[in-house]
Amino acid sequence: MSNIPFQSINWSTIPKVEYKGETGMAYWQTMQYEGLRVRIVEYSANYLADHWCQKGHIVHCLEGEFISEMQEGAPVVLKQGMSYVVSDNLSSHRSYSAHGAKLLIIDGDFLKEK
Repeated sequence: MSNIPFQSINWSTIPKVEYKGETGMAYWQTMQYEGLRVRIVEYSANYLADHWCQKGHIVHCLEGEFISEMQEGAPVVLKQGMSYVVSDNLSSHRSYSAHGAKLLIIDGDFLKEK
């Protein structure tokens, strides 16, 4: 990963890209750097991810509420102001939101399993 000089991000200028879930939609605004991805992700009401994810993330719930379903374990509810952290390949998870949510998600090489 290379050094990133100081910069601000005006998220209102970053285009939203739609991703269809098993149900509902996710809208991503993404800043991609070498070895680092920073996103604002919005889930529509009744959003269910269309896949189980094993990638590591730092996820912070900015608005709303969502459930991180765990393929092996109890679901975790995250509400506004809550976060979770996991490294690559240490869980199989997917998101569900009944009423919608807005998240800040950071992932990258620093979360690779060692």
